[in-house]
Amino acid sequence: MLDLPAPLLIYVEDELLIQGEVIAGLEDAGFRLVVANGGEQALQLLSEHNEELRGVVTDVDLGTDIDGWEIARAARQWISGLPVVYVSAASQHDWTSQGVPGSIMIAKPFATAQVVVAISSLLTVSDAPV
Repeated sequence: MLDLPAPLLIYVEDELLIQGEVIAGLEDAGFRLVVANGGEQALQLLSEHNEELRGVVTDVDLGTDIDGWEIARAARQWISGLPVVYVSAASQHDWTSQGVPGSIMIAKPFATAQVVVAISSLLTVSDAPV
C-alpha cells in the first residue's frame, strides 16, 4: 500500500479569525495547506504550487482588486477541473454567473466541517476513475 502525501490545498481568506479556525479544521482533516491573505498572494502561491495543488478554498470578497472568482478561474487555467469551494457572506447570489463549473458555495457564517465536507466530496469526485 502506497503512503500518499496529504492533498495540498490553497486557502484564501482575509479575515484572520475565520482563517485560523478553517486552517485548524482542514489540517485536522488531513490536508496540507498553503495560505494566502489576499488575491495577489493567492495568485503567487498558485504559480508556485500548481503542480502539486489538489484544490482551492477561497473567500470571494477579499477587499482587493483580485477576488475569489478570479482566483478560482486562474487556478482552473493551471489545472482543469481543480476542485473549488467558495465561501462568502454576501456574494453567494453571484455564484451561478461568476463561479467556476462544478464548484461549491458555502455562505458565511458556516461551520468549519461544512468546508471540510465540501472540499473532500469534490476531491472524491475528481479522483473517481473515468
